[in-house]
Amino acid sequence: MQTAMNGQSGNTDFFKSKVLGHPSGLFVLFFTEMWERFSFYGMRVLLINFLTMAAIGSNPGWAWTSENSGALFGTYAGLLYLTPIIGGIIADKYLGYNRAVIVGCIIMTLGHASMALETEFSLYAGLALLVIGTGFFKPNITSIIAQMYKDLPEKKDGAYTIFYMGVNAGAFFGMMLCGYLAEKIGWSWGFGLAGIFMLLGCLQFAMAKPLFGKIGDKPEPKKAEDLNVPAEKQEYKANPFTIFDKVLIVITSIIGLLYLLNDPLSKIGNVHLLPQAFLLSKDILSGPTVIIILGLILFLVLVVSRILRYDYVLRDRMFAVILFVFFTVFFVLSFEQGATSLVIFARDFTNRTFEGSAATAYIVVNTLLTVGPLVIITWVLFKLFKQTFKKISLSNIFLGLAFVGVWGLVIWMLNRDISSHAYEVSYEVVKSPSIDKEGNVAKDKTGKIIYEYTPVSEASILKKEGIVEQKKEAFSTLDVLKVGDKITLHEEAGKPVYLSPEQKAKIEQQYKGHDKPSTITSGTISQIKDSQVEITASWFSILNSFFIIVFASLVSKVWESKFNPSAPVKFGLGLIITAIGFAVLAYGAKAIPQGAEPGIVRVSMIWLIVAYLFHTLGELCIQPVGLSYVSKLVPGKMIAFMFGMWYLAIAIGNKLAGSLGGMIEEVTSKYDMSTFFLIFTFVPTAAGILLILLNPVIKKLMHGVK
Repeated sequence: MQTAMNGQSGNTDFFKSKVLGHPSGLFVLFFTEMWERFSFYGMRVLLINFLTMAAIGSNPGWAWTSENSGALFGTYAGLLYLTPIIGGIIADKYLGYNRAVIVGCIIMTLGHASMALETEFSLYAGLALLVIGTGFFKPNITSIIAQMYKDLPEKKDGAYTIFYMGVNAGAFFGMMLCGYLAEKIGWSWGFGLAGIFMLLGCLQFAMAKPLFGKIGDKPEPKKAEDLNVPAEKQEYKANPFTIFDKVLIVITSIIGLLYLLNDPLSKIGNVHLLPQAFLLSKDILSGPTVIIILGLILFLVLVVSRILRYDYVLRDRMFAVILFVFFTVFFVLSFEQGATSLVIFARDFTNRTFEGSAATAYIVVNTLLTVGPLVIITWVLFKLFKQTFKKISLSNIFLGLAFVGVWGLVIWMLNRDISSHAYEVSYEVVKSPSIDKEGNVAKDKTGKIIYEYTPVSEASILKKEGIVEQKKEAFSTLDVLKVGDKITLHEEAGKPVYLSPEQKAKIEQQYKGHDKPSTITSGTISQIKDSQVEITASWFSILNSFFIIVFASLVSKVWESKFNPSAPVKFGLGLIITAIGFAVLAYGAKAIPQGAEPGIVRVSMIWLIVAYLFHTLGELCIQPVGLSYVSKLVPGKMIAFMFGMWYLAIAIGNKLAGSLGGMIEEVTSKYDMSTFFLIFTFVPTAAGILLILLNPVIKKLMHGVK
């Protein structure tokens, strides 16, 4: 066995140099994936927040509607799961896995750098580069692991477990640090930080080539005798693509791509790649909707017709996989609200402030939450250094620089929270009835008038009806102030923000540029308060990675116990558990009235924390189970094709997640926030119950696979 692996790697020391019982090369891949996920999730958690943030403020965004931003995000996220199919083919035929990973890293670095410029062209260009770069990176780094453990299958599960810890560690620190930097300092800093760590990850991987030898090189072409397998030894009867199959593949691919691109282009730029009406009146169904439905029907014809041409047992098992794939869409469209509507909910309608002893407790918990994992990963880094520094010193230096950067940012972040001062400020506001889009006084479902509060300023002079009221709010700043100090304020999302002279001048220019009356006002420090910390909206997104690390092994042990239901039941339970998370949010959001402006009502953060817990538990019931059964139900030569179907389902789910998440403003204006979350309670619940009811049918289709 050792001889075989030595020959494959081209490096006799490859499997002698070990860290935690695995070859050192695995941990090079671990850190490469960690930095890629750091940059990916670091950017992902910012995108919707940046696009929908008010265009005037201390940290302005682009003030897009949630519908437009959801359309763009859905298309971006959908394409991310389609380009790896092409990237894998290019690596197999031309580049090899190592080169493909490096090419992907370089393209993604350029994408993050482009987004940091914050222009409309650079944003679109950056997202396009990230989609292309991910296509090269995503399938090929896992292919290197598969090649590395080709002759050590008993070690493969442990290797992938370690590797996916890198995924969650990168996501955790990326969302925490990029989110903090972007929300506290500026968006370009967050986007730029993602790019810096992507570059460092690329350099540390590229310089580690001497450690890998031939592992990751372009696969050797198969010999003629390997391709001509006798019929009696084949796993299944050959099923070559017919001309009909190929025509349907081309047609459905074109329809899918046009729909993905048309959705944001038509909403944001009024550019229509598809007709606005097709076969039906656009009042009944829009043209793009009709076309994508037809495309899905044609795709279903393609898949079913191909499956029916296989032998009876394999055919049934493939239908079982297709059912799992279908129900995955319902999970993804709900779960991925974490990147869209839940970001908006966390920012605008969640009380993210800790005061006094609660602030101190948060700082302690956040320190342990951040420093604990970082210490463990740094310990792994030192073990890797000891094993590989002589052979790949440059790679280790770049890796060390990345860790110095993370430690520096973590210390800076924690110190900034500890050093902030809390004050109460008193200022005047004008209370006046809110006006709806039709020019009428806005009322909630009970008939009560909805009021808005405008700080006494240029803008408040324009209020024809209004009552001046005194308002007191707490805020925190790094500046040292005293009671009685006159300060400049700008109310953002219902809360006062303390402005320095430079910030005041910047916001005044923003008002002039948008030709709007200023709401900059002044206030008086009325009280020095105990410590106060306002956590970022992006902080909640790290909970998913944290809960995965905490509960993954526990869920795995449950499945290994006597309570080990069949795959359809696990899948169905995962959907229902995910729905429970949204039911919790629906209950917690009952206090938010119909059409509420951001910041007017904020609910406890406990609802969001509990929701993320249930969403993670749902994910742990679905993702590992689904991937496992794809590999069990189809022959080895068909796994790539069926994984392609799996990723297609995730792409569709992500697109739907973006579109449905973008409806948050429309639904809450017509109904309320609670109703919006009930959509994601009922849909996955119904899907989960249906899947559990189909359990006997699916078990029969699986023909004994457990």
